Amino acid sequence: MDKDSGLPSIDKLQGLQIWVIEKMKMVLVPQKAYGSFFEGDCYIILHVSSPGRGLAIDIHYWIGKDSAVDEQGAAAAFTAQLDGLLGDVPVQHREVQGYESEVFKSYFKKGIIYKKGGLTSGFKHVETNMYNIQRLLHIKGKKPVTATEVDLTWDSFNKGDVFLLDLGKVLIQWNGPEANLSEKSRGLALARNIRDGERGGRAQIGVVDEEQMSSAELLQIMETVLGPRAGALRDAVSEERADEFQKANLRLYHLYEKDEDLVVQEIATRPLTQDLLQHEDCHILDQGGFKIYVWRGRGSSKEEKKAAFSRAVGFIQAKGYPATTNVEVVNDGFESAMFKQLFQQWTEKDQTEGPVEPVKFDVTNLQGQPELAAEQRMVDDGSGKVEVWRIEDLHKKPVDPKKYGQFYGGDCYLVLYTYQKSGRAQYIIYIWQGRYASVDEVTASALNALELDHMYQEEAVQVRVTMGKEPRHFLAIFRGRLVVFQGGGEPPSAFWALVGEAARPSAPSWFPQGCSGDEREMARMVAPLGRTNAGGGSGAPLGRADPHAPRPQERTSSYQPRLFECSNQTGRFIMTEIMFFSQDDLDEDDIMLLDTWEEPGSSSSSPSSSYYSGNSNCNSSDAPPAPSCPAPAAAPGPPSAPIPREQLINKAVEDLPEGVDPSRKEFYLSDSDFQDLFGKSKDEFYRMAKWKQQSEKKQHGLF
Repeated sequence: MDKDSGLPSIDKLQGLQIWVIEKMKMVLVPQKAYGSFFEGDCYIILHVSSPGRGLAIDIHYWIGKDSAVDEQGAAAAFTAQLDGLLGDVPVQHREVQGYESEVFKSYFKKGIIYKKGGLTSGFKHVETNMYNIQRLLHIKGKKPVTATEVDLTWDSFNKGDVFLLDLGKVLIQWNGPEANLSEKSRGLALARNIRDGERGGRAQIGVVDEEQMSSAELLQIMETVLGPRAGALRDAVSEERADEFQKANLRLYHLYEKDEDLVVQEIATRPLTQDLLQHEDCHILDQGGFKIYVWRGRGSSKEEKKAAFSRAVGFIQAKGYPATTNVEVVNDGFESAMFKQLFQQWTEKDQTEGPVEPVKFDVTNLQGQPELAAEQRMVDDGSGKVEVWRIEDLHKKPVDPKKYGQFYGGDCYLVLYTYQKSGRAQYIIYIWQGRYASVDEVTASALNALELDHMYQEEAVQVRVTMGKEPRHFLAIFRGRLVVFQGGGEPPSAFWALVGEAARPSAPSWFPQGCSGDEREMARMVAPLGRTNAGGGSGAPLGRADPHAPRPQERTSSYQPRLFECSNQTGRFIMTEIMFFSQDDLDEDDIMLLDTWEEPGSSSSSPSSSYYSGNSNCNSSDAPPAPSCPAPAAAPGPPSAPIPREQLINKAVEDLPEGVDPSRKEFYLSDSDFQDLFGKSKDEFYRMAKWKQQSEKKQHGLF
């Protein structure tokens, strides 16, 4: 680095590095202090990752709400210098305390803590004695949570939130009477993080829930620190949310100089196209005042690039937007995924155009070849058990096994696939939906899939399959012999088509120029089936090819998977992307969507998605049920005679007393044994989410 620039040396270009602005210089923050920010300071955060091709670099400058103006300016200047020294590749972000971008928050999975004061007020970033501390943290938000240090007084509390009284050796979590289960669990996770991180595991955690009498001693400790509580608590403070319709209001502006004046000219509104961006200039994209993007063309001058943040801040002021508005600066050719998705279509400069050589793959060779299945990232070789139902009168009707692999474009089907892994049965429910099926049938297929899932204790993986985009594993379980007929219900009179490598021949067989040998062989193999279904003879006349039928996917996707959190708590279904995700981001209280751009568990190039569900939205009393949630099951009636716990706990199926359902061992306990073992009544237990029931049953040897 340039010694005269005031920039520190960067030891590594991988992972996360944080600096604080101290006396107009960048001072490295110790790694164990990551996630804690003083409100009187400004910080610079550098994040480097390798998501696929090359490096993805993000530089953020963070503004504390009590930071000095000159420190804010220094942070912006250092960010611009870092960007230049890294070759104008990074995406730059302006972050304001409490209004950080999702990208910024994703770096701190365990939570963000805002501390009062700063270096100038005598605080040190690494405390010498972490037990000599008294502070009150107000915990808000979803994962990752934010914890703001507030005044040590009962006036800081309210009915709807979670608060953490940190006394060094003791951490007391206080749950507001209107706080929901999700907020309580996230508060506890943060308390454990402080205990294990800052205190080296040498602190005790207590929880005050005013509905429980066991909180009396902890409340007494709180009153010793905060004084007696006088008067009623304040009402819950509603969390401010950006209006989703506001985010959809896109306006693109062109920035250029004319006669030494800066001109900001609006050139387009939604829908936006990539060709509107002129490489010799800069542009501002206004996302309804929710977020401001500055796009810097590769041909723009150095002066224009340096002025990007100041241009954005000036734009915010001119529009009358809040000073907390998030700003992201992107460089031509290195745009972020969030920026690119705001355009109708985005073509990378090195994206391959024209025909791509198809990848050779024959699902009929998979049987008995687990190594080939593993190479294709499939769960197995497709040799497991297959059961098929067709949706008829909105209910599932078994399909004759002789007709497995034959589907009608006007119908919907459920396919249950059972295979063994580590000596235990695993399940996949494929929901196949024909292109011409009615809305009622499509809805019924989803509801019947839920019903089937319940029969297997919610352990199945559900995969939605659309006609013409069948994933490789789905083809494999039918030995590659998948036939799709036009119409629904009975054999068609129009045409039938193959779904396989790339062929769509009909009976009688017809081999178009350019078809492969594999396709010809497949056509000969299924031609008798076509004559049978067409009513004998030489087959039915061919119908016209469907002009809307999708072409086979022939290239392997190079896109990176994306994870989204799904919510309908605002009255609208909203998906929020989780950046730089890991398994820890699969929140048990939410429904998540993983977009792999491929078949789940394979390298197929057919775009696909998988759901992860904790099912708590279906069973929790503190959240409205999702539209697809079934009605909660009532607690079963008492057994005819209780069975001693010794005859139920950790017993194999063959060792259980006669008449005991092995999937509901806990049901046969006496009320007193149940209360002693689970710490709750049977009625309370059966009102819990299914996954929670199973988790507790495993813990007590009753699963």
